[in-house]
Formats: sequence, C-alpha cells, structure tokens
Amino acid sequence: MRIFSPLYDRVMAWSRHRYAPWYLGGLSFAESSFFPIPPDVMLAPMSMAKPRKAWWFAGLTTATSVLGGLLGYLIGHFAFELITPLVAAGGRYAEPFAAAEAWFQAWGVWAIFIAGFSPIPYKIFTISAGVLHMALIPFLIASAVGRGARFFLVAALMAWGGERMESTLRTYVDRIGWIMVLLIILVVLLR
Repeated sequence: MRIFSPLYDRVMAWSRHRYAPWYLGGLSFAESSFFPIPPDVMLAPMSMAKPRKAWWFAGLTTATSVLGGLLGYLIGHFAFELITPLVAAGGRYAEPFAAAEAWFQAWGVWAIFIAGFSPIPYKIFTISAGVLHMALIPFLIASAVGRGARFFLVAALMAWGGERMESTLRTYVDRIGWIMVLLIILVVLLR
C-alpha cells in the first residue's frame, strides 16, 4: 500500500517552492520558542532538492532558530507567569521543565548547547534559561553553536546525497514508512 510516496512527492515539491526559505525561517523561529515541529523536516528536503543552496538554508535555519530561542528566553525572563499553568505541577510541561532545570544545575551553559544540537525540545531550554536568568551572551553563543552544528550537519548530509539520495528514498519511502509505523506500534505495546 503506497501512502508514503505521495506524501514524499508533495514534501519534495514544497521544498522547491519559491517561498520555501521563508517558511523554513518562520518554522525555525517558531520551533525555538513555542512550536512543536522541528525545522529539520523542511531543511532536509530543501537541502536535498537544491544541494548548492544547502549551506545557505542551514545558515538561515540557524539564524532564525537562535532568534526564536531569544524570544523563548524573553518569554521565560519576562512573561513566565503567563505560561505557569503549563509548567506547574501536573501541567503539560511540568516534567520537561524540571528536567531542564536539573540540566542547567548540572551543566550550566552546556545544557543549551546539548539541547540545541540534540532532538530534545529546544524551546523548553530557551524558556528555562530565561526563567533561571542565564547570562544572555553565553546563551546566544551556545545556541548558535549547538543549533548551527545540527543544521549544518543535516544540510551537509542531504546535499551530499542530493538527487541520488532523493531518487533512492523515493524508491524505498513506502517500505521505510511502514517499518516506522511498526516500530512505533511495538514501542507503544512494549511500554
């Protein structure tokens, strides 16, 4: 059953859209402070579709992500009371926020670098950094280095694969999709 290949074709078509860089920048900004979808979902296909622009896409993603991280920092620093119900005991983000605080106590500014590079929800750390009144310049540097390392790595891998990878993925995307669905079901059942 081929349900993933039409989605793949659509994503690749969107990645070539003339406004795709604007959408990538907006998504990167929003993800760093409040939105749940990581910019890698746009950066990867855009870098694969236009390998010569991959570095530019990675730079754009990094810059807008750091700016979005600054918004998250400001939310935590100046407007934490507005989001307190989300992080109060029993709130949706109570556990991740407590974990972020523990990371900051254990590793300081390195927590921002790790969260910026890893798939951990970066927005939790940007807001937490503001709440904990982390020094702004180290926050921005760690964000730029962590996010930049991640996004340039994604862009480089996709640009390296280029059209050959795009074609290969197109051939196997349905199989890969169904394998992922089965893995998710197994994880849910085994919990």
